[in-house]
Amino acid sequence: MKGKFITFEGCEGVGKSRQIKLLEEYLVKNGIQYYLTREPGGTEISEQIRAIILDGKNLAMTDECEALLYAAARVQLIKEEIEPRLKRGELVFCDRYVDSSLAYQGKARGLGYDFIRNINAYACDNFMPDLTIFLNLSPEDAFKRKGGADSADRLEISGMEFHKRVYAGYLELAGKNPERFAVIDASGTKEQTSGKIVAVLKEKGII
Repeated sequence: MKGKFITFEGCEGVGKSRQIKLLEEYLVKNGIQYYLTREPGGTEISEQIRAIILDGKNLAMTDECEALLYAAARVQLIKEEIEPRLKRGELVFCDRYVDSSLAYQGKARGLGYDFIRNINAYACDNFMPDLTIFLNLSPEDAFKRKGGADSADRLEISGMEFHKRVYAGYLELAGKNPERFAVIDASGTKEQTSGKIVAVLKEKGII
C-alpha cells in the first residue's frame, strides 16, 4: 500500500510554519495519523547539512554548491524517512521539497530548472508529491507581516529582488503543474488560511 505525500511551499515569511502547526492540531484533534518532516533536515545528517546551508556566515557558498547540498540532504531524507513510510502506507507531510530548489536555485539563482531536476533526479523520478500546497503571498507582503528578514538566515538576507524571483518561480511551477499544486491565498487571517488548507486536503481525499 502506498501512502500519501504532501508538501508545503511558499516564500519566506508567508506563515508556512504557523499553518503546519495549525494543521497538526487539526489532525491530532481528529485522530488522523501522520508524519511531519522538513527540508532541508529531517534526519541527523540532513540537519547538519541544513546548518551549513543557512549559516549567515557562509556568504562565499556558490549557487551550485548550495543546490547540491539541498539535493544531498533531500536524498538522505527520502531514503531514511519518506520512502519507508510511504511504503508502509503512511501519510507524510514535508515542509518544503524539490519545488523549493526549483524556485530558489533554479529560478532565483539562475541555475535553470533542468540543472535542478538533473541533480534531484532520484526525487523527481521516484518521489514527487501527491499534492503540493503553495501558500500564495508576495514577498513584499510576507516580509511586511513577518517584520523583516532574519539577519542570521543566509537565504532571508538575499534581498527583495531575489525573493521576487523566487515568487515568480513558484507561480511558474504552479502554472505548469496545476494537477499537483493547490494554490492557497494566504493574505487573510491564519484561521482563514488554515480552513482553506483543510478544505483542499478533504477535497483531494487526503484526510
